Amino acid sequence: MNKADLVNEIAQRYEMTKKDATEAVNVVFDTIYDALVNGEDVKVNGFGTFEIRKRAARNGRNPQTGEEMLIPASNTVGLKPAKALKEDIN
Repeated sequence: MNKADLVNEIAQRYEMTKKDATEAVNVVFDTIYDALVNGEDVKVNGFGTFEIRKRAARNGRNPQTGEEMLIPASNTVGLKPAKALKEDIN
């Protein structure tokens, strides 16, 4: 499912225009984005927690040359699924 599919599903389910559904989806994603950029976790009951995870620096190889290189430390976003979601997936 992509963003357009999500907008279509919301528009159909709640009998709203695609324009209104798109705006609603954009507000949700923008709010999550802003919270993560500000270092906050985003907890959605029944779904999970979006959190910032730190990756340590590590050694890697350039796939073209085989030369060793240092991959710097970085941050990434992860989703820790809620118990109910985990159980329904499995």
